[in-house]
Amino acid sequence: MLFFRLPFQDKIFTTSENSNNVFVNFISFDDSKKIGFKGNIKEISKEDFLKTKPALSKFNFQNHIETKEEYLQKIEKTIDFIKENNLGKLVVARKKFVDIQNINIPKTFLNLCENYPSAFVYFFNENGENWIGAFAEILGKFNKKTSEFETMSLAGTLPLNETWSEKEKSEQQCVTDYILDVLKKYDLKPELSETFDHISGNIKHLRADFKVKMNAEYFDDLISELHPTPAVCGFPKELCKKAISELENFDREFYCGYSRIETEEGIYCFVNLRCGKIYENRAELFVGGGITAQSSPEKEWRETELKSEALLKNFRY
Repeated sequence: MLFFRLPFQDKIFTTSENSNNVFVNFISFDDSKKIGFKGNIKEISKEDFLKTKPALSKFNFQNHIETKEEYLQKIEKTIDFIKENNLGKLVVARKKFVDIQNINIPKTFLNLCENYPSAFVYFFNENGENWIGAFAEILGKFNKKTSEFETMSLAGTLPLNETWSEKEKSEQQCVTDYILDVLKKYDLKPELSETFDHISGNIKHLRADFKVKMNAEYFDDLISELHPTPAVCGFPKELCKKAISELENFDREFYCGYSRIETEEGIYCFVNLRCGKIYENRAELFVGGGITAQSSPEKEWRETELKSEALLKNFRY
């Protein structure tokens, strides 16, 4: 079962059951897991969508739940690692667990669509797992008619009323530089926008957009090269991925992975950020942030709490 809404559209899509074609995939952060949904993409009416009742399993795992104190210690270790290795940024995540009862998935989905018009919104149920997410970061987008490729540098997070500091600016610049270096390998010289504020609910990010013409045959290789960007990992990529696995002590699964949707018009790859797993009695939300040598552990905690609200405030019962 899969439902999704593309940015700035009103239509809700699902996949038909009469085709072996796969036009929608979800890829995990470490590329070890991939879920493909068979069937042609088709529209579903809101009336029919509201009638769907996904079966949710109970959360009954006994895994250790990280406390705030443990998270703060983890960020201190991360800062030490950054300084020792002279890194510009390392992204570290946590899980937030919230007790819920009788969540209404269709109403929650529609609420996310309404409040985040620029986001790719999705819900899927596969092999007993229920994932929901909504975020606007494009890993890559290709227009089949114009041969135009687009991506974005999105990083840094603050409440709407706060002013950007050098910490957030350098964090976002790191992502911009990385994307430019990757595009250069393919001899691509993109148009680069000015950096601007990207508003997402109760928080804002720094963003710059890239556009360039290219051959379609490069698309998947380019996406593999870009993923994961410093916005969700850090740089250098392999060192940061190894550090993440040691510092976090949990599997990110599809968090910070990406979705790939192919239509007649184009191909879209969205980074899977504001997301979580939904159970009958609990929500397991994934949140994180870019850590630099100037980071404050307490401020990073507040940032993850703010990010979790992107989903939590839209839950409907």
